[in-house]
Amino acid sequence: MTDGVIYVATGADYVDLALQSVKSLRASNPGVPADLFTDDPDRAGLDAFDRVHRVPRIHARAKLDCLPLSRFERTLFLDADTLVLGDLGDLWAVADRFDLALAHDVRRRSELIREGLEEDTPYAFPQMNSGVMLYRKTGAALAFFANWAARYQKSGVARDQIILKDLLWQGDLRFYVLPPEFNLRRVTVLDAWEPLDAEVKIIHSHRLMDHLKGGQRISTLEDLLVAEREALDGEWRQLGPQRRSQWFVRNDGDGS
Repeated sequence: MTDGVIYVATGADYVDLALQSVKSLRASNPGVPADLFTDDPDRAGLDAFDRVHRVPRIHARAKLDCLPLSRFERTLFLDADTLVLGDLGDLWAVADRFDLALAHDVRRRSELIREGLEEDTPYAFPQMNSGVMLYRKTGAALAFFANWAARYQKSGVARDQIILKDLLWQGDLRFYVLPPEFNLRRVTVLDAWEPLDAEVKIIHSHRLMDHLKGGQRISTLEDLLVAEREALDGEWRQLGPQRRSQWFVRNDGDGS
């Protein structure tokens, strides 16, 4: 089969989130097949997926093992904490031109998102977010995934994006940076977008997991906007009005 979506979710809570995401995919993109890789493929209630596969190995970054196992020629990998709100349409054609397509990560001023293992890259080359990835099963892509998985396992680091950044900087893989609407991490940017700026395609927010930490269950863009606006206001209040004005004029002396 040519095009399809895969999820990798281990543990009941994350499978539940993947079910929420795939339902949004069905509503916005009827007919697009979607598979799940999980540690419990015999669990009841997985009929929303076209096929369910067992992950080869259970660990925190099991997705690295599963990316090459997609049965689709052109694959969109989605983290469980996503909502697909727009027609994916001609997104698939991007995979005909590039081996891999993914978006920049957020919080790019932070050391967390600047981090590499072997490479100190320019600010203009931050980590990529690996929660939404489009790829074609080319020899180059499969070799890249194998190298990524092997180096991640050997490194001992917690976040796969650290190794991913190094590999993209060092190698010659043909990759494309997706516009933010295909991996929208901060929905508060919608408050600034003008009508013709962009169309939201995929929301990817850790706040969709708030209920796992005792918070409110969030399953809609509307609820997510409320939660993120409150959190954003809280972050700015912690800085205070003077610090906020300094941030805007970039004279706070941190060199970033």
